[in-house]
Amino acid sequence: MVDLTTQADFSAAVEQVRKAGRDLVAAGADAQSRLLEAVATAIEARFDDILEANTLDLEASLDMAVPERVLDWLKLTPERLQTTAKILRRLAYLGDPRGLLHPAPSRLSKAVAGYGQVVPLGVVALVYEAFPELAAIAAGLTLRTGNGLILKGSNEAGQTNQALLQAMHQALELTGLPENCILSLTEEQGDVARTWLLQDPGVDLIIPYGRPGLVQQVVRQAGVPVLPTALGNCYLYWSATGQLDTVAQMVLDSHRGEPDAVNAVEKVLVHRGCNPGALVQLCHILWDQDFEVLADEALLPDLPDAKIAAAADWNRPFLGKTVALRAVDSVHTAASWINRHSSGHANAIATESYAESSRFTQLTTSAVVYINTSPRFVRNPAQASSIALGMTAQRGRCNGFVGLGAMLTTQHILQGIE
Repeated sequence: MVDLTTQADFSAAVEQVRKAGRDLVAAGADAQSRLLEAVATAIEARFDDILEANTLDLEASLDMAVPERVLDWLKLTPERLQTTAKILRRLAYLGDPRGLLHPAPSRLSKAVAGYGQVVPLGVVALVYEAFPELAAIAAGLTLRTGNGLILKGSNEAGQTNQALLQAMHQALELTGLPENCILSLTEEQGDVARTWLLQDPGVDLIIPYGRPGLVQQVVRQAGVPVLPTALGNCYLYWSATGQLDTVAQMVLDSHRGEPDAVNAVEKVLVHRGCNPGALVQLCHILWDQDFEVLADEALLPDLPDAKIAAAADWNRPFLGKTVALRAVDSVHTAASWINRHSSGHANAIATESYAESSRFTQLTTSAVVYINTSPRFVRNPAQASSIALGMTAQRGRCNGFVGLGAMLTTQHILQGIE
């Protein structure tokens, strides 16, 4: 454990992380691939130790009355740990995402030409609640891109985080690469270390992950760039031409993301032209799957068994098996409501009209829009280049997905021409 007693100590540690990241880049893409393979192997070799540490964390969290949702996030299973190792290996086999060249669209002047090259940010920090495997996945993304990584996990996962860190440092030692490229702030170092992290100018990007309260707190307190992640409060617009089977599949499947249903559809905006009978059928499908159904006053006459939705419900994630229904008059009304009340990272439409789906994508400001398909978030997707920690409502840097692109930037090179 790094000895951090003052702000100056912390700043020096951050600079060591930055230097280690540069050493990682200098070692080359092949060395980084070998490192990622070694990290996966080290985690597999320590499966029993990591799961035992996780059991101790779970037992302690039960004694501290940690919320059930956080316990679900905290609990590591052999399957989740094996998926983490698979993600690391897939990143190892992926080509080097750095060094791509982007020519300037035009010369800046007759005497100057330019181009851009993709480079690491430098130092990336992950502040996360529970989800111990995210530390290893974040390490995979930063090691693949040549960044240094600082981890600040929650106290609930303290022993699991330490066991994972030991595996990662073992891999770094075996491959002869600098251990300082991964720095973990422990429970013993206290909240003061987190405060230093949020304010240190040597940190290039902070990614907070967890319940909305944690993410919002980091955004408020940070003096360095933050990429806020989002969970839940996703909307589905059920247009007059949308099919019941499509809507039901989109809602149910979106809640099957494990362990965190990042893109769970929790709100359905129902066009007034939809068949009331189909709406009742949707409610019964949800009730059969143990969902709680809320509805606005306009829909309650058709849904007497539904509970009324409170005004605050439309702005907040439920983070559970609850769906709220609301009547709307048009795609314009739906898009306007979604832009004002959703989390903004992933929203969807069910429609048989191409023109309406096109209009919906134009009107909504959502980072990602899903048309007639489940928005379910998958951390380990078919394409390795799409592996992501989570989702963000910020558009531009990541296009909604917090993955390799979030760890990279473009360096512009300007050259004089004789």
